[in-house]
Amino acid sequence: MWQYQISSSNPSTRYIQVAFKSNVNSDSTLVKLPKWRPGRYELGNFAKNIRDFKITDEHGNPVQFEKIDSHCWMVNTVACNEMTIKFNYYANQLDAGACFTDTDFLYVNPIHCMPYLADMLHTECVLTIDVDVAWEIACGLKPLSKNVLHAASYHDLVDSPFIASASMHHDSFDVDGVKFHLWFQGEVNPDLDRIKKDFIAYTQKQFVVMGTFPVAEYHYLILITPYRFYHGVEHTTSTVLALGPGYSLMKPEFYKELLGVASHELFHTWNVKTLRPKDFVQYDYSQENYSRLGWVYEGFTTYYGDLFLARSGFFTMQDWFAEVNVRLQKHFDNDARFRYSVADSSFDTWLDGYVPGAPHRKTNIYDEGSIIAMMLDLYLRRASKNLNSLDTLFKKLYDDFSGHHRGYQTEDILNLAIEMSDAGVKIIFDDYIHGTKNTESFLNELLHEVGCYVSRIPAKNTQERCFGFKTIQEQGNTKVGSIYPGSLAELAGLAKDDEIAAVNGWKVESNLSDLLQLYNIVDLTVFSQKKMKSINLVASDNRYFDTIKLGTITDASEAQKAAFKSWTNL
Repeated sequence: MWQYQISSSNPSTRYIQVAFKSNVNSDSTLVKLPKWRPGRYELGNFAKNIRDFKITDEHGNPVQFEKIDSHCWMVNTVACNEMTIKFNYYANQLDAGACFTDTDFLYVNPIHCMPYLADMLHTECVLTIDVDVAWEIACGLKPLSKNVLHAASYHDLVDSPFIASASMHHDSFDVDGVKFHLWFQGEVNPDLDRIKKDFIAYTQKQFVVMGTFPVAEYHYLILITPYRFYHGVEHTTSTVLALGPGYSLMKPEFYKELLGVASHELFHTWNVKTLRPKDFVQYDYSQENYSRLGWVYEGFTTYYGDLFLARSGFFTMQDWFAEVNVRLQKHFDNDARFRYSVADSSFDTWLDGYVPGAPHRKTNIYDEGSIIAMMLDLYLRRASKNLNSLDTLFKKLYDDFSGHHRGYQTEDILNLAIEMSDAGVKIIFDDYIHGTKNTESFLNELLHEVGCYVSRIPAKNTQERCFGFKTIQEQGNTKVGSIYPGSLAELAGLAKDDEIAAVNGWKVESNLSDLLQLYNIVDLTVFSQKKMKSINLVASDNRYFDTIKLGTITDASEAQKAAFKSWTNL
């Protein structure tokens, strides 16, 4: 049994103290720290936060070791039967996936700072959290005593973040025999009765589709920040949500974000926590775990996270359309959809992480995957006359391939899709998942069956509509955020990150669109890499960056209305 201990003796330094004790039975022992965390498919480089790394034997004597790569140590254990590793870990990242310590609470995602011995990942673990006995501990692990938790394996340990605090709001609710805990840490006054009502509603809708829940007890660990923030990370028996500011929690727009991320992360309990691609059905924490199926484990979850809020009655039709429009807008604005498939973009999360990266190089597995999910759902419904849908496909995929010794592949999803519809569904896989064909025509064809369509209207901002570039405000300056390939702006030499200072001699002060409307011939004064230059633009009839809207057909038939109701419950 492996023993771990976490403490925070001086939280103002943001360092926590980690101890790991294990028996050894060989002359040399390989100790590793994970290089990444499940839920974020990029290297995390956690070892960069370690300081004062030391190893002793059972008598407290120093043990020799050598670091052999960024996250791995070879330990000389020829003269000892037990070793204890101790180090300080810098816990200064307050988001839903990392570690943070402060005077009033401690938050740890164990995968950042818990070493392991290679090939022994199914060893039982005990975690002691050395905090004030008055503090509560919120965690998906089972307690052995007040501050001592038990994990059946290392996998379970590092999949179980915790919050320790004396000031958490706590409540719980039950759905079909499963107990759900709500833990709020931070400056916030949650309306727990309303939150429970809405959480129960979308949970019930998820249960209707999936039938059973993989665990008997589940914890929402909600970190409330005093500033604007939004982040969520999935785990098997819990999720961590980080949102802020706390005083806005119950305001309509912020509350929608809380429900949106909570619904998304709950569905992950099935999708990727207990049903995984064959590529990483067993996690390898020491290296990249490549997969081309991000459009399933993130895209399907994004799609369903919002759809269940519509089906539960929390979202109005306008609310749900607004969420879909965000995905559609990102899809149609990104010219990379014609260059790089969503399957290849999934593989490349390990290359450039979750940053935008080089302009128009890749697509986003969340946005693109949610559109793929919609297309599959609508195709299955149309081909089967609403006997089958993505609901039935995903439930069958889960029943057939969930569990840590199995795992699905693209062919498994394709075969189920053909079985539940017809061979024509293969076009989605060939042209839109592994291909780069324009989705617009086929998407509208499918949406027509449920009385909907995707429309394009001219962008509101002149720079987007007429010249083909988008801007962002950064520290009071107007900067180029993106440029439409082949647009007037690109051809004239405008570049991403250029700072726009003036239009025809007039200073730009958050009024770029208004100034551009005044002239057919435009002289932009820009700073490009700190060097001032002029960009000349001549207005034309070209149109760029259309605003994308999902709408309903005004004279939809009763069959179309019924299909829409069956799909969304709206």
